[in-house]
Amino acid sequence: MIELLEVAKKASLAAGSEILKIYETGDFSVEAKSDESPLTIADKAAHHKIVSFLEGTGIPILSEEGRDIPYEERSKWEYFWMVDPLDGTKEFIKKNGEFTVNIALIHKGESILGVVFPPVLGELYWALKGQGAFKEVNGVVESLSTSKKKMTESGLKVVASRSHMSPETETFVSQLQKPEIVSKGSSLKFLLVAAGQADVYPRFGPTMEWDTAAAHVVVSEAGGIVTLEDGTTKLSYNKENLLNPYFIVLPTQ
Repeated sequence: MIELLEVAKKASLAAGSEILKIYETGDFSVEAKSDESPLTIADKAAHHKIVSFLEGTGIPILSEEGRDIPYEERSKWEYFWMVDPLDGTKEFIKKNGEFTVNIALIHKGESILGVVFPPVLGELYWALKGQGAFKEVNGVVESLSTSKKKMTESGLKVVASRSHMSPETETFVSQLQKPEIVSKGSSLKFLLVAAGQADVYPRFGPTMEWDTAAAHVVVSEAGGIVTLEDGTTKLSYNKENLLNPYFIVLPTQ
């Protein structure tokens, strides 16, 4: 597993370098969804770079940018890589740096290894089940830990959009005492909770499994949980429908 983690780290850093080349020189006047847009080019370049590292492990790969793999085929996989080569398309287009490379290893419906790399920020986040969660910046490694706060406490920092909160999120926030809203793009929302910089992230909107898998294990190993709205059922992976249900990220209560 340590060897697989090292491969995933190298893959994410290499993908980040590919993305930055395009991010720094791309023509951002091109329509975002077109084949010539910096976003599309960066997405594909990162995907191919990641695959070039991961395919040597002999473990199947499910990537947002890869081919659709029927459930009949992937349901038989005991282990597989789940990849989002570039999460945070709006952030990429806005050029605010809040986008990430995400690589996770899934075992029987659970994310057991995760690497998240926001290339502009230069922070490498990773976790391995049972081994803790870590962040590395400029060669300095620190362990991550959630805030340990209870949902009944006052002044909780809630990860949400300041500009367009869904009605469900508004309802959730209204039940807290004097909450403070903090905002970030992409899977960095999870990492705010993992690092104790925010206390809860309610996600009552659509996400795909590859958006959350890598950051999920980072939060779990930092002392947090990712549950469905009932507060007990864990978010799971390799479902027939890869769309996630609504979920909440918070410190273990």
